[in-house]
Amino acid sequence: MIKTAVILAAGMGKRIRDKSGDRPKGFLTFDEKPMVQYSIEKLLNAGVTKIFIGTGYKSERYEELKKQYPQIECVYNEKYETTGSMYTLYLLKNYIHEDFLLLESDLLYEKSALNILLTHKMQDVILASKFTNNGDEVFVEISSTNSLVNMTKNKEELENIAAELVGITKLTYSTFQQLCIKVKGMLQKQQLMDYEAALVEIARQKEIYVEICHDLVWCEVDDEHHLKWAVDVIYPMIKAREHVPRMIERTILLNPGPATTTDTVKYAQVVSDICPREEEFGQILEWISNELTKLVADPKYYTSVLFGGSGTAAVEAIISSIVGNEKIIIINNGAYGERMCKIANVYELDYIEYKSPATDRINLINLEQLIRHSDEKIAHLAVVHCETTTGMLNPIKEIGDLCKKYEINLIVDAMSSFAAIPIDMKEMNIGYLAASSNKNLQGMAGVSFIIAECQRLHNCKKIKPRNLYLHLYDQFEYFQRTQQMRFTPPVQTIYALKQAIIETKYEGISRRYDRYSKSWETLINGIEKLGLIHLVHKNHHSKIITSIIEPNYPNYDFYQMHDYFASKGFTIYPGKLDKLGTFRIANIGNITYKDMEQFIDLLDLYIKGLQGGEEYFIS
Repeated sequence: MIKTAVILAAGMGKRIRDKSGDRPKGFLTFDEKPMVQYSIEKLLNAGVTKIFIGTGYKSERYEELKKQYPQIECVYNEKYETTGSMYTLYLLKNYIHEDFLLLESDLLYEKSALNILLTHKMQDVILASKFTNNGDEVFVEISSTNSLVNMTKNKEELENIAAELVGITKLTYSTFQQLCIKVKGMLQKQQLMDYEAALVEIARQKEIYVEICHDLVWCEVDDEHHLKWAVDVIYPMIKAREHVPRMIERTILLNPGPATTTDTVKYAQVVSDICPREEEFGQILEWISNELTKLVADPKYYTSVLFGGSGTAAVEAIISSIVGNEKIIIINNGAYGERMCKIANVYELDYIEYKSPATDRINLINLEQLIRHSDEKIAHLAVVHCETTTGMLNPIKEIGDLCKKYEINLIVDAMSSFAAIPIDMKEMNIGYLAASSNKNLQGMAGVSFIIAECQRLHNCKKIKPRNLYLHLYDQFEYFQRTQQMRFTPPVQTIYALKQAIIETKYEGISRRYDRYSKSWETLINGIEKLGLIHLVHKNHHSKIITSIIEPNYPNYDFYQMHDYFASKGFTIYPGKLDKLGTFRIANIGNITYKDMEQFIDLLDLYIKGLQGGEEYFIS
């Protein structure tokens, strides 16, 4: 068991001096505690009993820290201004006499990072991760056996980039001795040498294994961009993940929302009781409103208006609040376009229903003809982005361009696309966008929201209210004044939504859509091999939800199939097309292509059971 650790902390941290002031950058604080202190406490909790810190700039700060942690011993690099991290590590050659963990001082990381190395069967191990894309990364090249080949910040020097260096390494004492011998002469000529370059040198004569952990939350804090990312995303993520008391039994939801959530989102609901009218809660609502807006628009000009309710509440709030006596076109190519027509009908609005086939792309030429030949000016056009009935992805950018040409306000139901498929409201000419907390955001059901340009919302004031709870302008105006919702919000769901947004920012919308797409491709390839047919052509598919024609067997029954999958931990969903028997499979939420592979295997078994004449297959 490794009992020793080394923290390299001699650097001057010039790029973040404006924030660190007269402190080493390891003393940047999170919840009023220096990040290097988090590292020290995690090391001690992992069983480390001796921590050497290579100091330099403002070394007295670390000397003070020794008073709190007697396990610390500081080794001062008096040449810290003109030398690199390898020189500092070399100075420790007379202090270290056993295997050790090597860390950088400017890291935030999960405690699992240490456990990975401490329990690893290989002796010398570098910890690496997926790419963070945060700038200043050290990229790692490995061999076919995961051994270190090269690592550098310069991508052009690498043939095959496999991962990104985290900054935590396990080294045996013998390897450290070889390292010191190797660099002794080199340091006389290259005093600015980094320890990473030295590890590459020693890897040419001794295997250093690279462990790539794709699910590790961490960051380095070298500049103000890194610090903002650490404060907004990484530290809250680590805090949430490390405070999960136990894993919750996982159900794989393949229905189109609510989606499978992370344990951290689930546990975010467990909070102290709070009156939602307190300033603290108002600040959370304001943060959520701002962050939701930033996912699709510029918060300087756009804002998000929150309602307690399902996604339909947001759609109804828009249609009932912004349409006066003008005419609106509603595109109906599925159950959710039809639902907007029902809303318009309830409020007795002057609307034109533009019917388009559920499985074919909207004919934009015909749509434009309808607009041009209308007896009255068309003021609004409403459309579902991803039609959840079939998975059809409607061409929002082209429809937005058409609306711009004819000065029409575009309303988009983005329930099944928001936070997965990239959206730019200004570029797509979207006037109002509706979405909810429980689909691609991977939060809990119960919060819906509308994102719109602030000036458009102010212009709604002149329209006579048709309802109370869902009146968009009143909800907007009240929030602008008070940072509160007019009526009691779903408090715990709001906390879960905050965590879900943090996790969305961490993954990134593009990467989330890539993950969803890989699951969708796994699904499509799987059902095609099983002889099943999906309705929407791949070129027009959202890659979010897929409508599949039911198996043609006399003993097939959807609800029996549903129960079969439920017994295996999967939830599937019935179709919504009246004249065609279908079932639907979504690939959103906290799932991966591995889950979809398992689903396909189970579907294969079920179909074989049908072919064998059984009512359902029991493995």
